[in-house]
Amino acid sequence: MKILLNAIISTLLAVSLSGCIIVDRDNWRDSDSSWEKRQSDNKKVISKLEINDSRESVVSQLGAPDFSEAYTKGDKQYRILFYRITHEHSDGDTTKDETTPLVFLNDSLVGWGQDALNLSR
Repeated sequence: MKILLNAIISTLLAVSLSGCIIVDRDNWRDSDSSWEKRQSDNKKVISKLEINDSRESVVSQLGAPDFSEAYTKGDKQYRILFYRITHEHSDGDTTKDETTPLVFLNDSLVGWGQDALNLSR
């Protein structure tokens, strides 16, 4: 009898301690579309930028960049902000090849894209 009681208690504990995973596919889809919306929004904002826009203005429109770099060349201060605009890898991480660089000289936008980045270096 004691063995049967122990077996029943063990079974009940095992069942009560086991977990259950529920996948909410609607929310999962929303999280996928959020990066798509962000990319689309970034493309729209970048397409409307003007040379000489302030860094502050650009960041207020686009938010925090995915990557940033800064350096000084002589008396010129360069800051490059990278914003995601494409999806290349399905690894969940943003890489620089999925971004477009925005190049600022002394906090004023002087260009964007790979050519602008290459010219600034």
